[in-house]
Amino acid sequence: MKVDRVDPTPEHFRRLHPLTPLLRGWGFLALAIGIGGQDALRSGEMGRFGLTALAFAVVGMIAGLLSWWFTRYGFDGDALRIDSGMLNRRSRRVRLDRLQAVDINRPLAGRLLGVSELRLEVAGGGKAEAPLQYLAVDDAVRLRAELLARAAGIDADTPEAPERVVHEVPLDRLVWSTVLSGAFVAGVVFIVGLGVALLFFRDSEVTVGLLSSMLPGIIAIGAALWGQLGRNFAFVLAESPDGYRIRKGLLDTQHQTVPPGRVQGVAMRQPLLWRGKSWVRLDVDVAGYSGESSDDSQRTSTLLPVATYEEAAEVLRHVLPGSDPLSVPLTHAPRPARWLRPFGWKRLAYGVDDHVVVVREGVLYRNLTTVPHAKTQSVRIVQGPLQRRLGLASVHVDTTPGPVDAVIAHRLPAEARAIAEEQAERARLARKTDVPEQWMARYRQQSVPRPDGHADGDGPPAASSERDQE
Repeated sequence: MKVDRVDPTPEHFRRLHPLTPLLRGWGFLALAIGIGGQDALRSGEMGRFGLTALAFAVVGMIAGLLSWWFTRYGFDGDALRIDSGMLNRRSRRVRLDRLQAVDINRPLAGRLLGVSELRLEVAGGGKAEAPLQYLAVDDAVRLRAELLARAAGIDADTPEAPERVVHEVPLDRLVWSTVLSGAFVAGVVFIVGLGVALLFFRDSEVTVGLLSSMLPGIIAIGAALWGQLGRNFAFVLAESPDGYRIRKGLLDTQHQTVPPGRVQGVAMRQPLLWRGKSWVRLDVDVAGYSGESSDDSQRTSTLLPVATYEEAAEVLRHVLPGSDPLSVPLTHAPRPARWLRPFGWKRLAYGVDDHVVVVREGVLYRNLTTVPHAKTQSVRIVQGPLQRRLGLASVHVDTTPGPVDAVIAHRLPAEARAIAEEQAERARLARKTDVPEQWMARYRQQSVPRPDGHADGDGPPAASSERDQE
């Protein structure tokens, strides 16, 4: 049986940064320390452990060096081509007409060595397409600008589009939003409670048990500090012709692009302790990020980590052009819903306009979810056993997987069927006028660039092509 060979790599293709083997070899060393470090400490055989760790590091360096030598990338027609592999040759082509965004990430080790990771997000992709690890910082910025220019159909040498800063999160607000988070407060209360208990118990065994019980509270505080403060440190939201740009991070920095047309849904959330400050956060479902891990999804779904209500409302109107979700008239849930939501049924409401469907819910933790009609993936009616007994049903307006979940809860069956049918029809009509997959194409049709492009991320799932050769 004849096997098609991968095309030879063109001479003009480039290699990754020469320090890439060092960064990849570090992972092998960390693995060796994690596996054998504790055993070495207990047995006292530190010399033997040191030799083992060194051997792991050398193997990692050699593997990284071979991977670096055989990995090259460059433009091949209307695609970015990445060739890799020594024994099993792989050639991956990322179509530029499906390109959604190019993100630049700089892990702590990369910042120390002056290198960056380039992540390519494409419509219909399940994860980042062949991330380039690692490039020099200037090379990563230039390649990102060239990719976006080619995707837009303009000259490849066009420099990166200028930007206008929309919102910067003040450090004091970010710190206070972390302190007022539920996880942080719960952790502090838990630790204080155990500390008070220590005053009444003098027994050493009890003291040790109480101190060890503080670990969950310490973990909760650490998670809250890192999730809100560490990841969103120095958060900047900027506007440019290619969409919204996000820069953030304390140790690992992230430069992310969120074209408005890629936004599948937006959720405005307000925890109870933020209500006195009128603070909210904005989370989004974004096409191209749906197949990532939960940790990556949390990092890429935050549009604003904390903002005043007015600031968030302004950003919301820009992300969803042509609509003002906060002004959409809402219809409340019927009275039987009080049996299933005794404290929050009056907050259950939904509304629609020509562009979006809006869902409101929550008493202690308030949510306002907005989904554009054109981004609706499906509409379904769900009725649980208690709902059947009470004569109620819920309507789910589905988008791409992510943190935004639009559920019109606890409606009368006839109303639920009408909502589902009408929303399906609105989605069908909206898709006819939605713009093409190239989310920067509309800028070629306008004399003045505006960051309000659309791309719903649907279409054939083959956002890149790949061929292997044994």
